[in-house]
Amino acid sequence: MSIFSKIKDAIFGPKVAAGPAPSPAPSPVPTTGAASAQPKPSPAPTPAQAVDVEAVLNALAASNSQKLNWRTSIVDLMKLLGLDSSLQHRKELANELGYKGDTNDSAAMNIWLHKQVMTQLAANGGKVPADLRD
Repeated sequence: MSIFSKIKDAIFGPKVAAGPAPSPAPSPVPTTGAASAQPKPSPAPTPAQAVDVEAVLNALAASNSQKLNWRTSIVDLMKLLGLDSSLQHRKELANELGYKGDTNDSAAMNIWLHKQVMTQLAANGGKVPADLRD
């Protein structure tokens, strides 16, 4: 599992099913009145509510004994989610997300990573304030 997937799952919750939901078994078709035996269309699935990323992270931070600055620090964000925040893991995350800069410049990489993670969370259905993405 990718590091970003672990971040996303920690905030959004793990995916319940990997495929489409099973459809209910068809009901028996009566032999009389064939015109009225048309199957009823399934109701359209309702779109999932966007996860409020800021609210989830604020709640986690409130229940955490450490004072973590998840709003600006990728290290603190990863710690808050219970993930390995080592330089090696951050370099792997940078590679996953397409970082083109020098991974030995950890300060620049960390700033980019935090913004990119927030941008990717928004692109994957999260409600992320603009100031965390820009």
